[in-house]
Amino acid sequence: MATSSDSPIERLWTEYGIVFKNFDALTLARWMAQTLGQLEGRVWRLSHPLVGVYRLAAQHAHERQIWLQRLATAPAAYPEAECCRAPLLPLVTRDVLESGLICQHCLGTAIAFDDIAGELRAGVKQWAEEYAPVHAVAHWDDRQRKSAGDYDAAYEQAAETAEKLLAKVGQQVLPKFLDYYPVIIWEDQDECLEVRPEDVVV
Repeated sequence: MATSSDSPIERLWTEYGIVFKNFDALTLARWMAQTLGQLEGRVWRLSHPLVGVYRLAAQHAHERQIWLQRLATAPAAYPEAECCRAPLLPLVTRDVLESGLICQHCLGTAIAFDDIAGELRAGVKQWAEEYAPVHAVAHWDDRQRKSAGDYDAAYEQAAETAEKLLAKVGQQVLPKFLDYYPVIIWEDQDECLEVRPEDVVV
């Protein structure tokens, strides 16, 4: 969430995260454990404020290795992520075929795509393969743009299709993941197609 970027939104999130930097280790661990309990059992948008705030806390906790210190106990439903040993909090993005499920603590791969349970893997694979050519419109080269005739219209159509597909993954594909994981988060925007979270209606 907060990076070294100089963009206004990144600077703002960096400012927001200062509160967690100032928490002592025990307070931060307890706050995160309690918040995990609130997140449990639902499919969440990445843009949801509670998810955003938790991700800020997770960044500071990972830097300080809070979960490795075992200062607080995560809710029982959360297994330990193999990537960093924090509670498993997975994110699904449009790059799920390559990246698998992304850990919200260390931002590494929490679960490789091939390790996702078979029935879940098939559903998310179908969605990702449907989404890929839609997203690719934003990255067409000059030859592809010219062959489309009206690239602006093609881009706009791709953005509208992306909105529907993003809503589909959140509504239809990911609820099944809750049979296997305590919570699942989905990326509800596509910056390349200028699709914002508020454009994705579920």
